[in-house]
Amino acid sequence: MKIIIFGQSISSSWGNGHATLWRGLIKALARRGNRVVFLERDAPERAEHRDLWDIPGGELLLYDRWEDVAAAARRHADEADVAMVTSGCADGAAASHLVLGSKAQRTVYYDLDTHITLSRSETGERPAYLPPEGLGGFDTVLSSTGGQALEALKTQLGARFVAPLYAWVDPDLHRPAEPVRRYLGDLCHLGAWVEDRRAALEALFFEPARRLGRRRFILAGGGYPDDASWGANIQRVQHLPPAEHAAFFCSSTLTLNVTREPLKAMGWCPSVRLFEAAASGVPVISDEWEGIGAFFEPGRDILVARETDDVTTAMMLPRGHLATLAQRARSRVLEEHTAERRVRELRSILDIKGGGDD
Repeated sequence: MKIIIFGQSISSSWGNGHATLWRGLIKALARRGNRVVFLERDAPERAEHRDLWDIPGGELLLYDRWEDVAAAARRHADEADVAMVTSGCADGAAASHLVLGSKAQRTVYYDLDTHITLSRSETGERPAYLPPEGLGGFDTVLSSTGGQALEALKTQLGARFVAPLYAWVDPDLHRPAEPVRRYLGDLCHLGAWVEDRRAALEALFFEPARRLGRRRFILAGGGYPDDASWGANIQRVQHLPPAEHAAFFCSSTLTLNVTREPLKAMGWCPSVRLFEAAASGVPVISDEWEGIGAFFEPGRDILVARETDDVTTAMMLPRGHLATLAQRARSRVLEEHTAERRVRELRSILDIKGGGDD
């Protein structure tokens, strides 16, 4: 099966959570004999921080202007079994028009940023990565968020068939690792700064750090404002390459997962960081959102925090109990949330729409 993907970026993980996802999924697709062509605009900031130059079993097409790649993109799309446009694609509207006018057997739109897509569409500020006429032309629309978001993609953007394809991990990359001295801590969190995570971070990370002044807190991600009130026991890591995620998680006793408010409002919104931490074999404590129990059982696989006391209490739990939680969560990820599992789910979804096998 040949798949062409128009995406944000697979070549650079700098400020881009999509990169790790695509790398794992494409590797899993290649193992099954599929060929993937991935197109991304070669933005200067991505080029400066590029950490992948080619795709095993596939082809990476970097371009400066859409006009430079349109002819090659059309040729690949015409030959494709699946032509997919994704949210965040710098030329999403043009790519959508090309895909919908191509000879591809199946046309797919994959929204990895459904909370942004829907919130902006509600206010009339439709993201540039969407085609102006909406999503009704695609055979299938996928969303990394489930729940009420699936119906909203139909009512707001005209999608005809919608299915969830949740985040996933690459077990070769996210697995138990040796701790690294510079990342050692009692509680860690990995995630770029966004304003709509401020309240949750304040309650579940910064306030526990103030109360537990002798404990060490590790915060990784870009864009955080300088704030002396956070305390001297918070260690900052500006950028964490994907290859170091597992070691980062494994260097702390407990990992905190914090979800963006628009995602929490929709529910059914597991982040890739949640799966990565669990796959790395570390105990995880997450904020609460509707549907979390479908991915991990609270109290058995992971811990759930609603307020500051939940975090400080979790940090006092016996190491043996935390290790048992971590083992259960890792087992569940390896069974249900790997790139290989998502490839099977994707094929099943496309078969439903295509009416047959590939």
